[in-house]
Amino acid sequence: MCGIISVIDRLGNSMDGEAIKKAFSLMDERGSGEGAGYAVYGAYPDFADYYALHLFYDNLVEPKVAVEELLEKWGKIEHLEEIPTYSSGRMLKKHIPWRYFFKPDTSLFANSESQEEDIIISLIIKINTMINGALVYSSGKNIGVFKASGWPEEVADFYRIQDYEGYLWLAHNRYPTNTSGWWGGAHPFNLLDWSVIHNGEITSYGTNKRYLESFGYKCTMLTDTEVVAYLADLLGRRHELPPEMMVKALAPPFWDEIDEMPEKDRNLYTAMRMAYGPAIMNGPFAIVVARPDYIAGFTDRIKLRPMVAAEAEDRLYISSEEAAIRVMEPNLENIWMPDAGEPVIGRLRR
Repeated sequence: MCGIISVIDRLGNSMDGEAIKKAFSLMDERGSGEGAGYAVYGAYPDFADYYALHLFYDNLVEPKVAVEELLEKWGKIEHLEEIPTYSSGRMLKKHIPWRYFFKPDTSLFANSESQEEDIIISLIIKINTMINGALVYSSGKNIGVFKASGWPEEVADFYRIQDYEGYLWLAHNRYPTNTSGWWGGAHPFNLLDWSVIHNGEITSYGTNKRYLESFGYKCTMLTDTEVVAYLADLLGRRHELPPEMMVKALAPPFWDEIDEMPEKDRNLYTAMRMAYGPAIMNGPFAIVVARPDYIAGFTDRIKLRPMVAAEAEDRLYISSEEAAIRVMEPNLENIWMPDAGEPVIGRLRR
């Protein structure tokens, strides 16, 4: 079920959240009212050099004190505040959303090639596994994730999504299947610069999870989509795969297709499957992965979930449904249905 929609302005021009909120009004049937969320890139220009850590607190006593003591040991908190919310009707504040703009102390990981990122990931693991009543769910620079249990319009009004601006947006309407709906399990999922929205099911979750744990990641969100964000970080950041190859590692061609390829391609995809076998994702899915300079949408290898892409001037849209895109942009110049397993990639040009 689940509804997904995303848009990138390839010139980096900002868009507010009003249009994407309206687009989801056509996809309520793809959710159950148990989870929705939005991610926006370019959300915090005044703190663009700091990691924007979004947390859910159960209360503002023990967990908050423990988190802030940990952050102060590992770096500097430039600014902190409760994320503004506006409860009404069915949408109540079950958890307290809080944000920190944080700069890690890179001397703590002096021998690491990516000190800042490694510190942030270590902090997330410590908080999410050791501090009861606290959950980090967004951790990138100049990126904000806003999610909760509710319908998309309710979650948008709860955070006043229309007040935020950015050049890249993701949004998701959840229909939980294997796990119950809860605030942390709502999409988008985020780790550092990576954000993910997903329609479908990752049936290879157990294998993917064990593979990620061998690299030091910890899955704490109780839903299969979490592994996609961590796999994107592993393959895209740590292994430096370009998006085309990352998608081919996660959703590679079948062996019989590889056997019929020219020798050069056959050798490449054989090596990819051998190297990243435990990262291959099975099941029916449509996924959009984002980072600050691109979005990449792709489906499973036989396309058991819908995905449509469209363009208008410098904007690329990827969604579950064409009608939702047309709410955001009625005058589309190009619209198509991507083939199974083939990535649709929109890159920032600036």
